[in-house]
Amino acid sequence: MSEDRQQRPSDIGSADAPPIEDKPYKIIFEANKCFGAGRCAEAADNWEMDIETGLAKPRSFFIGEDELDANIKAATLCPAKKGDGIIHIVDRRTDQEIAPDPHGDGTLSVDW
Repeated sequence: MSEDRQQRPSDIGSADAPPIEDKPYKIIFEANKCFGAGRCAEAADNWEMDIETGLAKPRSFFIGEDELDANIKAATLCPAKKGDGIIHIVDRRTDQEIAPDPHGDGTLSVDW
């Protein structure tokens, strides 16, 4: 992989991942860019606000079909980084970002 190519989403934080069949979606969260608006926690049970830091955090980084819509809503509503978002929902089967996908091509839109 050349240096200018972006890291594959499946390479990020998957050491303790459940089987893809059980939890086909992964959340990649740019926590260092969160400013605690709380919109994600309002949209999805998977998100909570940390009392000590005042910032959001996911309860789980791997989600199933039943949690997908709420987490997509959380990713879309997050005001941090405007349209690029800091909550990224990735389909582990295809390595495609499905939300917020600001480029419209499924590439991971993290800003590290």
